[in-house]
Amino acid sequence: MVVVVHEDMEGAENEQVRPKITDAKGVLKQNREFLDFFWDIAKPQRDIRLKAIEGLIEYLKKTEKSDELKYTLKRLVDGLSHTREDARTGYSLALAQLLSVFEEIQLQTILDQIKEKNSLQGLQKKQIRNVAFGNFFGVLALSQSTRLSKEPEILLECVRLLQRISQFSDHLRDLPRKTMVDLLSETSQEVFEEVLLGALQSDLTSALSTPEHLELLLVAMQKFPDVLKPKKLKKLLGSATVVTKENVPKLVDVLKTAARSVKKERLLPPVAVDLLEVSLREDSFDLFWNDIIVNGLMRDQPGPSHYMCFRLVGSALPLLSVTQLHQVLSSEVMRHYGEHVVVAQQPDRFKIAPEIETYVKQFLQGCTDPDKQLAVMVGFTQLTNQGYPVIPTFWKVVEGLQPAAVERYVCWLKGMFLRPQLEDCLDFTTRRQKETQGGSRKSQESVARLRKWILPRLTSIVENQQVKKDEDLVMDIARFIFFHAFFNVKKSTPDIPETESTPSVALDEKTRAVVVSSFFGLLQHLNHLPVQGESSDEAAPRKHLSGVTADGSTWLYCLVQYADVLLNQPKYVQCVQPFSVEQKSGWDSMMKSVESLQKKAKKSQTPETSAFQLLFLLVGVSLFKAPEESVDLIQDIQSCMEKVTAKNTRKKKKKADAEEEEPHWVEVLVEILLSLLSQPSRLIRQVCKTVFGRICPHVTQGAITAILDVLDPSKSTEDSAFAVTDERETGKSRKRKNESDEEEEEGEDEEGETDKKKQKVTADEEAEEDSESSDDEDDLNDDEEVDPNFRLELMKVLQGQNALATEADMSDGEELDDEAMMKLDGSIATLFAEQKKRIQAKKDEREKLRKEKALIRDFKIKVLDLVEVYLDKQSANPLVLGMIEPLLAVIESGMSSDREQQEIDFLRKAADIFRNTLCRGKQYCKNVDERKAELHDLLERLLNRAQKLSDSSVALYYFSAALYMVKVLRGVPAEGVKKQEADDSQGKTMGNLDVERVTGLFREALVSFMTRRKSSLTGAMFIDLFNRLPIFSSNLLDTLVEYITGGVREHQQGQACAIMQRALQAREIQQLLAGPRWTELCQKTVEKLTETLGQGLEVKNKIVQEKIIKALELCLFLVKNIRNQKLEVNLEPIKLALQSMSEKHDFHKSGQMEDVYWSVMKLFGIQKPKLVKTPKAEEEPSAEQTPEAEGKKKKGFLPETKKRKNRKRPAVVEGKDAVSQPARPSAEAAGGEGAEPAKKKKKNKRKNKKRKHPEGGEAASSGQSPAKKPKTDNQPAAKKPKTVNQPPAKKDKSKPKGDKKKKGKKGAAE
Repeated sequence: MVVVVHEDMEGAENEQVRPKITDAKGVLKQNREFLDFFWDIAKPQRDIRLKAIEGLIEYLKKTEKSDELKYTLKRLVDGLSHTREDARTGYSLALAQLLSVFEEIQLQTILDQIKEKNSLQGLQKKQIRNVAFGNFFGVLALSQSTRLSKEPEILLECVRLLQRISQFSDHLRDLPRKTMVDLLSETSQEVFEEVLLGALQSDLTSALSTPEHLELLLVAMQKFPDVLKPKKLKKLLGSATVVTKENVPKLVDVLKTAARSVKKERLLPPVAVDLLEVSLREDSFDLFWNDIIVNGLMRDQPGPSHYMCFRLVGSALPLLSVTQLHQVLSSEVMRHYGEHVVVAQQPDRFKIAPEIETYVKQFLQGCTDPDKQLAVMVGFTQLTNQGYPVIPTFWKVVEGLQPAAVERYVCWLKGMFLRPQLEDCLDFTTRRQKETQGGSRKSQESVARLRKWILPRLTSIVENQQVKKDEDLVMDIARFIFFHAFFNVKKSTPDIPETESTPSVALDEKTRAVVVSSFFGLLQHLNHLPVQGESSDEAAPRKHLSGVTADGSTWLYCLVQYADVLLNQPKYVQCVQPFSVEQKSGWDSMMKSVESLQKKAKKSQTPETSAFQLLFLLVGVSLFKAPEESVDLIQDIQSCMEKVTAKNTRKKKKKADAEEEEPHWVEVLVEILLSLLSQPSRLIRQVCKTVFGRICPHVTQGAITAILDVLDPSKSTEDSAFAVTDERETGKSRKRKNESDEEEEEGEDEEGETDKKKQKVTADEEAEEDSESSDDEDDLNDDEEVDPNFRLELMKVLQGQNALATEADMSDGEELDDEAMMKLDGSIATLFAEQKKRIQAKKDEREKLRKEKALIRDFKIKVLDLVEVYLDKQSANPLVLGMIEPLLAVIESGMSSDREQQEIDFLRKAADIFRNTLCRGKQYCKNVDERKAELHDLLERLLNRAQKLSDSSVALYYFSAALYMVKVLRGVPAEGVKKQEADDSQGKTMGNLDVERVTGLFREALVSFMTRRKSSLTGAMFIDLFNRLPIFSSNLLDTLVEYITGGVREHQQGQACAIMQRALQAREIQQLLAGPRWTELCQKTVEKLTETLGQGLEVKNKIVQEKIIKALELCLFLVKNIRNQKLEVNLEPIKLALQSMSEKHDFHKSGQMEDVYWSVMKLFGIQKPKLVKTPKAEEEPSAEQTPEAEGKKKKGFLPETKKRKNRKRPAVVEGKDAVSQPARPSAEAAGGEGAEPAKKKKKNKRKNKKRKHPEGGEAASSGQSPAKKPKTDNQPAAKKPKTVNQPPAKKDKSKPKGDKKKKGKKGAAE
């Protein structure tokens, strides 16, 4: 840029001369509102673009100005070749909408403008991209205007233009061909035949060369079948059909190219689906699938071609018939898909299974043919990896099946379970499995794997509530699993449908264990299953119930009835573990009891009868799994039931004598529940909670004690472990099996279970190697800790063989012979083998103890369920008060124990039950007249313990318990007696509460908190006290006020202010202390605040800062309250103390402190001073300034040469013959005419700054180094204009840095 500088004797005047502005595009004539539309159209935000387009159309329709419409068209056409993608899209859409609304605009004119603006002639390389996109978006706008089909000539030109720009595939890719396809789909047959067919002749002829050309042909064939008849196709392609034997190689190459083109997008190319549809229309699907897909694309390496085939399978499902579905789902494509699913289980691998699941889900939801639905489900289920299907057991796509398809699918699954037909399955083995296993698995193992998958699949159909099914199907699945879990077929009978088909391969023990586990998992789901059968009138009022059938019977009862039928048919079925006489007798007695309870329930349903019935059914079903323990439990339950039923008929004397001799029936029932909870089963846990909830009103202190003894941490872990495991000592192996079964039950709820199993299948060997290596490392680590006994034994062996080297032996140099060495090696090997066994025994013992410890914790977590149920249902029972200390002991011991996850869960559950269910429950015990002294002693123990603890988190629970005890002793005041209670609070009683004694206890706790440097109590505890018990807490205000200044540390003083503020804000306390007492309390608090705020503390840490903030907040509340109530309190001392604070403290360090402080001062009429930000005055050189001072630059500030002077820039004169206008004179420095004007342009200042001062001579006189000296040392000031070239900016920025480094040395040298 060239700058013209004028200088004269009196001053400096700058004028910037430029050519006269011409408004060639008419931009300056347009208004701001109109131009803003174009800015918004180019913005990245889609919503803004759409709103701007809508606004532009409405504006043009409203104004109806031709010049604005013309300008709009030109602006939009120019924007089609914008460099940004969002801008191009916005301009194209705006042009399309404009052409659609204003039909008077000629499309030919717009097309000519597009060609003119984006001419393809003489393009440079950097222009190709924008020009290509400009043409493409122009044609796209014409196409979206919906007017192109009415003007065939314009349509033809657009197609030809798309053909021309299709050569720029590096930028446009396949967008031109896709646009041509869209144009064809909107074109009529007449226009296509008369206009476009000739233009597209070359493209259609080369259809087998690229995916774009083939897509064009396929769309034309689909849209215009009467034009592209077989004869026409024969002229174009040389064959009457597309899918022929001769065209297979070309079609394979085209599809491979299409697959690679969408590799990054991970989509299915449309050309593949269109080619599939064409093959279906031409009756050449077998040729297409077998030759092109299976023998063509699938021969390629795993990659884009395979993924395209997988996606093609999913998209082809709605198009195929049942026969074709069987063909596709049993082809090699599915085998490769199964291998991909198994191998791609690693987290970093690409997984296509979710896409296929989406395809299948959409097909099942849109298909109403049960045959096709069944074919797809069976096809995917038959894809197995060594017998195990690759699809998950809990597959949500089943939700789309019709009821008939669900029933047929369940029937097929049961048939595959009984008679597995592995030859019908599409089985495969991965490469790693072949390497690790060394051969194929046995058929029996594959059958077992298939059966293990079928069982959770059947269970998932029952569990998924979205699957369309009825009660008969649910009962059929439950009966099937139950029968094969516990019975074998001896002879078929039509009365028992399960006997009509026997397993072709007998169930082994492992499979039988899986069936048993699946059955109990199914019972858990049935227990929560909502009522099925919406059409039933009896089911309507029971819709909110779960676990029952439409007639009101429980699913468990229906299954027990079915089991009774099987047990009474020994001729046809046989129990896997036949019942003994005692066990059969127990079963029969259980059934009689259930039937009697069922009859009583029909007459009058009571919680006790339903509880006993549910417990009988649970123990009865468990009789098949653990017969010995279940028989004893049945007898105990029957004895309890007899006591309950005979309770009303006995006389009082007999009843009293019986209670003295035998334990209460509830205590026996609780012991039964605890024994059941020791078994790892979610079903048993849920049933025990339900039963205990129904017998809660009858629970006695002995039953509560039995529950709390389990949770008591003072009991030794060994005794606890014995209590849990001793009852089932004879079935330890079964217990371990139950643990694994429970894991399987819990895994059924997770959809990823199948994936984990597949991962396990592919990584078995790696896991074994890892375990072996870890075992070796453990052995080495154990060997590092040398056992002294082992050392002695080793010394004895060596001494016995004379292998230890002594000084004499070393001097003689004798060695053992070979026979002695062999004998020594054997002895050492035996010794080390024994040592290894001992080490392994220690490991096993540690593992056993760890498992037992985990079992005990799990058992305690389940027992906490009973505590929670009781506190929830019987919170007003006096027995609840006996749970406080045991639960606190559990929490306290849990805080100090190890931090394993299971222990953390146990502690969190116990703390949640104690705090939320007990302490903060809405209902609590109110009748405590007889236990008043006992509860006061308990309150005292709780507060004393809270003060002695070292952990404040534990002390919080003790303090919460103390507040709960105060609430219980106080009781609930009736309406209208609050005033009386307030008066009683000053006396000795408040309900059953001894106010004087309890106040003394809390006062001691408050004094302890305020006077001890390390206290487990916190301010939040006392704030909670004043919030929940404000009237009672008013007795502590006098003590609390003293510690505003008397606290042992600043923290306690700040907490005293916070507690005091919360207390004074309570409406109950204000009403209680209304009058002179309230005024006296306010006066005393103000005096203490004046004292603490006038101490002049330095805000040296956050604790002091927090204290001042709390004091100021309390002061703010007090001043407001005193002013509002017009109390006679002297506020002048605190005002003076606050005024002195502004001089002593720097409030800018804490914004909160500053805000609160000035909020208080505002109440006294003192406003916060406003910080007036005065604009920095222009620096004018004064007479005292020297050239040396002018040359210096302030550190950290922008130099004057870098500052912009836009506001007071010189006037711009248009034209070459402009007359000079005098600039505003500025104050000159004392240097005279050589001084630089203050109003000079930035670029001139940069140059003039380098100029030598006329009076000072050299730059050294002004503190500058010679590096700043201009090229011409003695250059006089010129009067006439002189042209000066502007130096580059980077050069200016770099020079001062260099000068700064050289300044010291060179200045000293001069």
